[in-house]
Amino acid sequence: MHDHRRLGRELGLFDTDPLMGAGLPYWLPDGAVLRHLLEEYVREVEREAGYRHVYSPVLGKRELYEISGHWDHYSDDMFPPMRMGGGEGEEVVLRPSLCPHHALIYRSRSHSYRELPLRIAELGAMYRSEPSGVLGGLTRVRSIQLNDAHIFCTPDQAVAEARAALGLIRRAYDDLGIRATRYRLSLPGGGQDGRGKYVPDPELWRRATGLLEEVLDGVDHEAVEGEAAFYGPKIDVQVTDPAGRESTLSTVQIDFHQPERFGLRYIGSDGRKHRPVMVHRSIIGSVERAVAHLVEAHAGAFPVWLAPVQLAVLPVGDGQEEQALDVVRRARARGVRAELSGCGGGTLGARVRAARLVPYLAVIGEREADGDRAAVRLRDGRRPGAVPVAELLGRIGARAADRGAELWAAA
Repeated sequence: MHDHRRLGRELGLFDTDPLMGAGLPYWLPDGAVLRHLLEEYVREVEREAGYRHVYSPVLGKRELYEISGHWDHYSDDMFPPMRMGGGEGEEVVLRPSLCPHHALIYRSRSHSYRELPLRIAELGAMYRSEPSGVLGGLTRVRSIQLNDAHIFCTPDQAVAEARAALGLIRRAYDDLGIRATRYRLSLPGGGQDGRGKYVPDPELWRRATGLLEEVLDGVDHEAVEGEAAFYGPKIDVQVTDPAGRESTLSTVQIDFHQPERFGLRYIGSDGRKHRPVMVHRSIIGSVERAVAHLVEAHAGAFPVWLAPVQLAVLPVGDGQEEQALDVVRRARARGVRAELSGCGGGTLGARVRAARLVPYLAVIGEREADGDRAAVRLRDGRRPGAVPVAELLGRIGARAADRGAELWAAA
């Protein structure tokens, strides 16, 4: 079994410190590379799909979350308010979600039906006051970097937008080399457990649930009570770790509640004001949970495009160290993430073992140094032999660009 907490520390991806606090991991250089790659990938996919990116602050006035409903239905999971200095008496809160901020961004100017759907996205920080007993590695943290987006659309556009969001999630899973275990339609719970937990508006729930059932038409799924957001039902895309534990990675939601609470409008073709629908969606959920799942699903052997180090260059002896450094410099100039594994790291065998999760190893001996070649070893154990350095770098770049799983396709 591959535990991301052990592997993450072994690979130098992240760690924690009691002085920073529980549930507040920090990212080490290789972990930061992995995080940046994921974030840029998501932004690229979103731009191609017509999203516009925004930034919003991690703080908001308590009143903002009273309007959104978080204060009434979600305050147990929020950090306590902070009173502003200077005798202002104003209270601000670390945000538990991004949707109220995006609702305000939409509301900042008037919109015509011709502009809809309006898709805005953000990779933004949010904070959850998780009990210490449930914190663990990157899967349950208190500081969360969320891949979030909100689509403001007409009611008759909502199903198509939610379906398109599911399509983006499927594409991302293919590119990341992971798979969904199942799709879950998460509904409110009834009885005593549900009292006060959900917005008390039966018509809202009926409409939103009906639309999500349309989205899932033809998709194998299971309806589960007690897992909805407080303001509406959602589609949860479930993944399973090597230990068989299931968790939610991605979500799609249809929300009638917050457009009502914030008084959101658009001008329709009839010249009248109409209420938009708000579709929430997250392709990879939180970056922390996504990285945790990727570490475990791939056992640290990431796809080439995601590997923090794509190429390790190993000189056989001190006499080849300068040539090996030149290969590293040329690789970096071509966008290949390369590192030198010099003779100071031990015997060649020891260095090969230390780099076992790196997709490509280039061994530089006397013969290779003289001919500007590299003896290639692949992570999967294959040895394609000695090839020109330029060819090796070209192959690595091609595999990274197409996000392919095959390390060494036939030429």
